[in-house]
Amino acid sequence: MMKNLALLILGCLFLAGCGGGGGESAATDGGVRQSFKWKLVTSWPKNYPGLGTAPENFARMVERMSDGRLKIRVYGAGELVPALEVFDTVSQGTAEMGHAAAYYWKGKSVAAPFFTAIPFGLNAQEMNGWLHYGGGLELWREAYAPFNLIPFAAGSTGVQMGGWFNREINSMADLKGLKMRIPGIGGEVMTRAGAQSVTIAGGDLYTSMQTGVIDATEWVAPYNDMALGFHQVAKYYYYPGWQEPGPILELVVNKDAFESLPEDLQAMVEVAARAVNQDMLDEYTARNNAALTELVDKHGVVVRQFPREVIDRLREISAVVLEEIAASDPLAARVYASQKAFKDGVMDYHEISEEAMYRARRP
Repeated sequence: MMKNLALLILGCLFLAGCGGGGGESAATDGGVRQSFKWKLVTSWPKNYPGLGTAPENFARMVERMSDGRLKIRVYGAGELVPALEVFDTVSQGTAEMGHAAAYYWKGKSVAAPFFTAIPFGLNAQEMNGWLHYGGGLELWREAYAPFNLIPFAAGSTGVQMGGWFNREINSMADLKGLKMRIPGIGGEVMTRAGAQSVTIAGGDLYTSMQTGVIDATEWVAPYNDMALGFHQVAKYYYYPGWQEPGPILELVVNKDAFESLPEDLQAMVEVAARAVNQDMLDEYTARNNAALTELVDKHGVVVRQFPREVIDRLREISAVVLEEIAASDPLAARVYASQKAFKDGVMDYHEISEEAMYRARRP
């Protein structure tokens, strides 16, 4: 009778463990161990270098740390949902996780673009400092709370390139009527400058450039841009990436799903996100220069610097746009004020540290 009672209790524990959060349970020598199988949807092509491999690395890291208790299947853009539906999919709980960029969701939250990058803003090192030690992450989570989402920083490409163009940019007049794929606040700035900005998922950019749907596109940097073959459909490659000086990518987790995890698995998700956040930046730092050399030496790409007149005018327009965004929404105003204060402080120090060292090491 006692044996039957013990079996009944074990069976009840097993059934209870199977409820909610995609959980499963298995008996071990130490008792019942609950496990989870999650879906992670992304805005990137499957296994795309850097952007697409980061969520795969994250999933492997979590599975290894958890000894298989949390298994995450990664879906590339279009495999389960389109690239620009990651936010809603995770918010609704159709998938437990997503990997994307916050500036895609400006229609959801006016403040969202600040958590990816703003024109002439923080670089990757500075963004990470603001997020993790300057109050930025708390503001980010406040912005996403109404959507049942918890965001984590999960990768950065570092300073990006200014983009691929099928016409030379010698003055502001050359931007008039230009059709360019450029998302986020940078897109609004280009629109004010006379261009026509559009948001197109990465997987569709090559065809859009090839067929003339757009005249120019910014994507990431040489490592990624060469993988998409932009050198085959555009001649001029401009720098600097004023629009995205240090973009942060995001891991978003459905709040209900996250809270269904035991504390140790929650900690593993946090640690793995932090690790992938740095790992991606390391990868781009290591790969971009070799890719740029190949683009120039092998494919004949013409690398050009934006004229000073253009950069100065884009900076002026950016300042106006950012002030308008801050004035339009209370949360955006707080985020902008926080980020601006951090930037003003860190720029003073970096003038005599990072920037001074860059100048000093060149003969």
